[in-house]
Amino acid sequence: MKKSKLTMLIVFLCIPLASGGLSALLSGSFKDTYAGLKQPPPAVPAWLFPVVWTILYILMGLSAWLVWLCSYSSTSFRQTMGPFWIQLFLNFFWSILFFRWHLLYFSSFWLIALILCVWWMIRSFLPVSRKAAQLQIPCLIWCCFAAYLSFGTAILN
Repeated sequence: MKKSKLTMLIVFLCIPLASGGLSALLSGSFKDTYAGLKQPPPAVPAWLFPVVWTILYILMGLSAWLVWLCSYSSTSFRQTMGPFWIQLFLNFFWSILFFRWHLLYFSSFWLIALILCVWWMIRSFLPVSRKAAQLQIPCLIWCCFAAYLSFGTAILN
């Protein structure tokens, strides 16, 4: 692998991981907040969220890198990456809305916007790199599950 490809892989991995890490820091003590909320079944242990999100952020970075590999020399790269940046923005603020500001219903609807954006990202990545699109399916599934948990928690609290 050429040095520039490896460098870009590291950059594309670091961007979502840094976004997720900063979001977690700004969200406050999510474990305490989470433990104090009534949750719909199945109650997911708090330790699982950072593990799953770390994996999903790595998959996001890999997807973005694959898109870059396939289209970095074309003007379509910026268009293809638009949904990636928007979903990263939506992702960044969800935990802050839910855990820091306790906007349970609003953050649940925010998740719907995130789900739609992840779907858009998958559709955008598909013509450029099928593998990049497929790597986002776990994110779509997890966000749907998170929406169920978020709406359920909002209703129960």
